[in-house]
Amino acid sequence: MSLGPTELIIILVIVILLFGVGRVGRIGGELGSAVANFRKGLEEGSKKDKVAEETKTAEETKV
Repeated sequence: MSLGPTELIIILVIVILLFGVGRVGRIGGELGSAVANFRKGLEEGSKKDKVAEETKTAEETKV
């Protein structure tokens, strides 16, 4: 069971009526920045893992 365009529009109208346009926009902006920070954290973690793996490989080849 998926939501069609009509159902999504009805849900959007109800959300706007409950919270108001300004608050919905602010929530959307905060959600967007949260997703961006999450992706940034994933990239930083991936870089740290890659550096740790390279260091481990370098130490193994020394021995």
